[in-house]
Amino acid sequence: MDDAGFLRGQMLIAMPGIGDPRFERAVLLVCAHDAQHAMGIALNRPVDGLTVPDLLKRLEIKSTIEIPPDLVLMGGPVETDRGFVLHTDDYDAGDHSLEIGDGVALTATREVLEAMAGAGAAHAPRRALLALGYAGWGPGQLEREIRENVWLTCTPDEALVFDADHLQKWSRALAKLGVDPERLSAVAGSA
Repeated sequence: MDDAGFLRGQMLIAMPGIGDPRFERAVLLVCAHDAQHAMGIALNRPVDGLTVPDLLKRLEIKSTIEIPPDLVLMGGPVETDRGFVLHTDDYDAGDHSLEIGDGVALTATREVLEAMAGAGAAHAPRRALLALGYAGWGPGQLEREIRENVWLTCTPDEALVFDADHLQKWSRALAKLGVDPERLSAVAGSA
């Protein structure tokens, strides 16, 4: 945890045996965390068959550029009908962008989608991912889950946050900590 005891800008890596299939082998970026709540976006839960260009078309956002067929992610089980864009901080929507740290921000406006499509007044972020929903925790809940060995934490890097190899993100995040996934136990305990 950072000096204030909060995890904004850190990654959460689900431990085996998390007990919730929605988070099995999940990697999340913590976007907000204070004494009252925490909020994160899952980085490796693609929505089967739904690409960013498909979603933009459904939202009637016309593209003026070729948009890569990146998969839309399931950001978490809360407000799954709401979209969030994690992006590099070269795109700034003023008060509508939440700086997360280490060059990453979060924006949840139609304007960021238009910028991604090349149709907005602002330039597109250099890298971005689109997620539906988020994961949320109440006061002290995330801290308790970390103490109970539900999550490991690590510092994110741009490649891990934004690359499209969703199947390997969990293993790669663990490798950042020097942890071999084959050696992890699904049984938590404390000494």
